[in-house]
Amino acid sequence: MHTFKNTAALLILLGLYPLLGWAQIQQKPTWESKTSKTEINIGDEIELIMRTKIQKDWYMYSSDFSEDVGPVVAHFEFAKHPSYQLVGKVKPVGSHKHFDDVFGGEVSTFEGVAEFRQKVKVLQAKPQIKLNVEYQICSQITGMCVLFDTDFDFSNKFKVLGASTENTASVQPEKTEPATPVNVPAPAEAPAKPEASINTSDSAASAAVDYGGDVSGGKKEGMIAFLIFAFLGGLVAVITPCVFPMLPMTVTFFTKRSETRSLALKRAFGFGLSIVGIYASLGLVFAFFGLGADFGNWLSTHWVPNVLFFVIFIVFAASFLGMFEITLPHKFVNSVDSKSSMGNFMGIFFMAFTLVLVSFSCTGPIVGSLLIEAVGGNFVKPLLGMAAFGAGLAAPFTLFAIFPSWIQNLPKSGGWLNSVKVVLGFLELAFAFKFLSIPDQTYHWGLLDREVYIAIWIVIFFLMGMYLLGKLKFSHDSDIPYLSVPRLVLAIATFTFVLYLVPGLFGAPLKALSGYLPPQETLDFDLSKSKGGSNQNHSEAKSDLGEVRFNNLFHLPHELNGFFDYKQALAYAKKVNKPIFIDFTGHGCVNCREMEANVWSDPEVLKRLNNDYVVLALYVDDKTELPANEWYTSSYDNKEKKTIGKQNADLQISKYKANAQPYYVLIDGNENILAEPKAYDLKVENFVKFLDAGKQAFAAKNAQ
Repeated sequence: MHTFKNTAALLILLGLYPLLGWAQIQQKPTWESKTSKTEINIGDEIELIMRTKIQKDWYMYSSDFSEDVGPVVAHFEFAKHPSYQLVGKVKPVGSHKHFDDVFGGEVSTFEGVAEFRQKVKVLQAKPQIKLNVEYQICSQITGMCVLFDTDFDFSNKFKVLGASTENTASVQPEKTEPATPVNVPAPAEAPAKPEASINTSDSAASAAVDYGGDVSGGKKEGMIAFLIFAFLGGLVAVITPCVFPMLPMTVTFFTKRSETRSLALKRAFGFGLSIVGIYASLGLVFAFFGLGADFGNWLSTHWVPNVLFFVIFIVFAASFLGMFEITLPHKFVNSVDSKSSMGNFMGIFFMAFTLVLVSFSCTGPIVGSLLIEAVGGNFVKPLLGMAAFGAGLAAPFTLFAIFPSWIQNLPKSGGWLNSVKVVLGFLELAFAFKFLSIPDQTYHWGLLDREVYIAIWIVIFFLMGMYLLGKLKFSHDSDIPYLSVPRLVLAIATFTFVLYLVPGLFGAPLKALSGYLPPQETLDFDLSKSKGGSNQNHSEAKSDLGEVRFNNLFHLPHELNGFFDYKQALAYAKKVNKPIFIDFTGHGCVNCREMEANVWSDPEVLKRLNNDYVVLALYVDDKTELPANEWYTSSYDNKEKKTIGKQNADLQISKYKANAQPYYVLIDGNENILAEPKAYDLKVENFVKFLDAGKQAFAAKNAQ
């Protein structure tokens, strides 16, 4: 029940999220700091320890992965001082590395508690050890991430023997500063929770936000969607050669061997519940086996399990295609079957158990696929997933027992059952390469670049289409005297999918399959980058932009032309008398990329951005340091802003009282807001109305 409540809350939050136009400043965790020793001598090494609790349903990116992947890596900037010397690099404790499908690379995250340690060598009696940490904490619910920075001062955290200063090793929470968020999605699975916690003082505890509890390290796959998928898997299993012929026999047993109809119904429901219980028990075993985020993450990212799953799927596919049959030992099956003659419920249970065992050669690959998908999740996912599969398998038996006349309308067993099994074999073969692609990307093997992966899928589904048309035949197949309408429809759908895949070989994004394909960057030849885009005429029309500042660092999507500096955009807008479209965005902001790919790409939106606005993109997470004469101290947090990202983030927070990206603001050349700012919203019509409202307000101001 707890899981369903979480799922409902998740759906409600996701539904409300696009309406949150005015994002609020997010609370941040309170850090605690201490040292590994309370007293040391000059020349000794000491470990600086920084730890914080992470709010439930949030996670933090660590420092031990490449900045090129996308998310903001935790960055530590120590103030230089002759009283100490750094020894090695900052070491994260309890972080977990895993492959992120969205960013297409390996990331490292914390959940529950984050801890960093840094060794330093003390060189003087009065060490001055100060540092600033910039880090990113993300929500698994909304996908929003927040950039925080926190100052630490370890100067009085320990005592240097022989020094006159009075030092202490007490653990005090550090003073923290407001945050700047960036919307990005979460990683695929939850990292492991660090083992320890820090006792805080009462004052620290009262001031701190409640950061604790278990959290997934990324966006969870919707539980409801998974259960529906598992239920449909059970229904598909019914029409396999191992199960379908048993349907009329089992239903006839219930109806003819029962003295009354009510008894027949009780036995039918008992049979169905037994099937659900058997599969749920299997899920329970795997739930215990896969319990814990460490195992789930290892399962989803390491090359050993993924290559093993690849081999298992290939074996299952070969079995479905008729190369061999996977069966359980006959002695075991016969032993269970002999107990089905027992009276009352136990006999019905063993009948259900016999069905499960006999159908293993057909249901095994489907069940295996679901368990592989579920075992890396939380405790209830394998349990509920297998129960849903069992419900799908049991539902037809129960329904036909309730309405026995339906049996007469069933098609007779025949070669079509084997065709279903072969089609499932092709699907298993296609999805096998998904498992191989994960370690291929993580370990940079270079075996399954995007074009190779797509080519394999094209061949597999082309052969599947040929099989459906009867042009390809396996050893167990019957002759097809004619092509039925269902086979023709499936063949048309399959060849349509093949044609959809073909442009992907040359750079088409294939958005519908983005979660199953290697990243676009692995494509050797991207035709979309080697040709001029559709906005070439627009580019020529805006050649009067002049020298666009930071044009070498940033670019706008869809070959739009615009600016990346606030003051420059204001000056140009006054010159051409146009409103400004401000896009507060980030390099690691996947929600921003989704808006650009799905909303900005719409012809009506592009037309308005091209013709009606001066486009300004402000990256809040960029690390490029500006010349010293452009640095300033923010009136918002009294901190010096040196980088492009810091200044853009400060502009968004101080001027627009918002800190979420993507965040869109429409202003005129005098910085007046023309329409209520807009956040993440994939409805194109809403975005068009937003742009039109800004244009109308600008025209009204000009008419005054």
